[in-house]
Order: sequence, then structure tokens, then C-alpha cells
Amino acid sequence: MRAVLQRVTDARVEVDGQVVGEITRPGLLALVGVSHEDGPEQVERLARKIAELRILRDEQSVLEASAPVLVVSQFTLYADTRKGRRPSWSAAAPGPVAEPLVAAVVESLRGRGIEVATGRFGAMMAVTLTNDGPVTLVVDA
Repeated sequence: MRAVLQRVTDARVEVDGQVVGEITRPGLLALVGVSHEDGPEQVERLARKIAELRILRDEQSVLEASAPVLVVSQFTLYADTRKGRRPSWSAAAPGPVAEPLVAAVVESLRGRGIEVATGRFGAMMAVTLTNDGPVTLVVDA
């Protein structure tokens, strides 16, 4: 699994003009991609990183700051752009494999007591955020 974590002051995701997930105070936006090799071990490793990385203000983690997380699935994190002008998506897991793993990340975060908002898997989403810092990290599980 791979995530792009962005420290944000607020973020939201809309589908067809309607807000489906939103955080309105400082926290993290987690764009999450799934590969063919991912399973429960990667889910837990990624959820732990999202919860415990000390990247919020004053070197706090999401857990320490009681900060929210907006999780948005993003298969394009596994794009292969080494050849030509068209990315290959072959490393990204198909929807039926990826959707339950992204959901498991969300549930693992919630199980840690973290407030989690989400996008809508497979939908065309408009993500709006205010990057704080800016702080943006790529995390591979």
C-alpha cells in the first residue's frame, strides 16, 4: 500500500457537487493506493504510520493531537510513467481487491479512536484542501 499524506488545516471531497467527506480542523489528508501484493499486514502498517507519524504541528501525531483524517482512495499512486506518454495502471489492484483494503485502513484508524472522513471509492471526486506547511509525505507500507 502507498499513501500520500498531506498535513492540512481543512479538506473535503465532493462527488457530483455534494460533499461526501470533510475535515474542518487541522489533520491529515491521506490519498491511499493499493497494489496487487497488499493485504492485512500492509493495512495495519499503513494505518499505524498514518496514526503515529509525528508530522502535525509541534511534532505531534494524529493520535497525540486527536486530529482527524480524510482518507481518499487513489489508484493513480501506482502509475508507471517510465515509458511513453501514457501511464500504465497495471501495478494498481482492481477495485474489488482495493476497496475492502482501503475500507480496512479506515476501520483500523477508527479502531484507534481517530475521527475519519472518506471519499467515495471509484467515484470521480473533487478534493479540496489547504496544505499546512506545506507538509507532504509519501509512505509505502
